[in-house]
Amino acid sequence: MNRLVTWIQRADYSLVCYVNHRWKCLLLDLLITRITHLGGASATLTFLLVWGILAPTSSKVWALQGFIALSLSHLIVRLCKHFLPRIRPYLRLQLHTFPNPLVDYSFPSGHTTAIFSIAVIFVCNLPWTGLFFLPLALLVGLSRMYLGLHYPTDVVIGALLGTGFALGSFLCF
Repeated sequence: MNRLVTWIQRADYSLVCYVNHRWKCLLLDLLITRITHLGGASATLTFLLVWGILAPTSSKVWALQGFIALSLSHLIVRLCKHFLPRIRPYLRLQLHTFPNPLVDYSFPSGHTTAIFSIAVIFVCNLPWTGLFFLPLALLVGLSRMYLGLHYPTDVVIGALLGTGFALGSFLCF
């Protein structure tokens, strides 16, 4: 078990360093700092609120499904961050970061959880939207590593949490 944990930790460190150092360029700095916010609370809640108000009546339920998935998944994110505190990568490793980085714990990625909660709801209800929403969700997850805020396992677990709660919410309606 210790070997597995050590291997995962080394892979986490290597991958976050690779993304943060090797991909670094001015264009990505400009794009990634904007893309990452699409998984934030303001963007996700605003999107669902606008969808709930402006969507055709037959698809307003998607906003409700999204709110449920988002709320329940973030309860788990908060509990994990409290009971499984993990120092953010930029605080442990020599990584590039940007002004005002987060200082709370990193596990799991809340931004990734949020964007997957919403993306998977839309894919379940209208599969072709996966062509847009899934790459966007993946970009948000990658952005969290690029910014030095999350390890790959933080992002993967966030994606799994968001996906799981979205599927559960979808199946309940």
